[in-house]
Amino acid sequence: MVIGAAVLLFIASFLDFYSISVGGYSDSRNAWDSLGEGLGIYMGAVAGAALIVVNHSLPQPRKVAGLDIGTIGTGFSVLATWALFWTMVDLGDNVDAGIGLILGFIAALILAAAAVATPLVPALQAALIPAPKPAAPQPYGAQPPGGYGYPGAQQQPGQPYGAQPQPGQPFGQQPGAPAAAGPQPGGAPAAAQDFSPFWFAVPVARPLFPEDGSPAPIAELAPGTWYLAVEQRGAALVAQTQDGRRGVLQDTSGIQRG
Repeated sequence: MVIGAAVLLFIASFLDFYSISVGGYSDSRNAWDSLGEGLGIYMGAVAGAALIVVNHSLPQPRKVAGLDIGTIGTGFSVLATWALFWTMVDLGDNVDAGIGLILGFIAALILAAAAVATPLVPALQAALIPAPKPAAPQPYGAQPPGGYGYPGAQQQPGQPYGAQPQPGQPFGQQPGAPAAAGPQPGGAPAAAQDFSPFWFAVPVARPLFPEDGSPAPIAELAPGTWYLAVEQRGAALVAQTQDGRRGVLQDTSGIQRG
């Protein structure tokens, strides 16, 4: 409605604004014969319509000097309607309103009515360009686009979601790799010597405890973020967080390995 009224105003500015008939002499003029009418009234209303449309095209209203640009546009349209109305009322003797003046007044009235009704009618308050939809949350286990904790490798073929090492298989050992048998030289368990750091994610938020065995958690691992397992301690893992802190993840059930 606003755009249509603005187009109609622009066309009306080139039509007869008024005509004069005195004796046998007659003449007519359009709005552009006077810049006060062409630019001040008609183009002022068109500029107001442009501000209203721009304001409705943006996800968030913009302000100029603390004023909403839609409010400024509404003021322009109302002022143009007011000026055209009193011009029609006070044309004077032997002066007739032209089609450009009548059509311009009608278009300005429609424009002003639409601008004033916008904050009052919910159907007119919708933005012309919908705001972008927020990105859908990544399902647990999906690879993040990058950044800390990105393992840089896909899930190993044949390894089910959240699969855990088989009994006797140390954390970090790829499926199918032979597990070391028996104690290694020096008396260290095979699982500790064969451990390789790997990336993992947790299915639910889980606490990370200090390595010295203190009961107070030092951090909480959140789902959807990859963490680095740097050491295995029995059934537990020593994990490193984004800020470099290390702690013990006691509950390793259901973790997703990268």
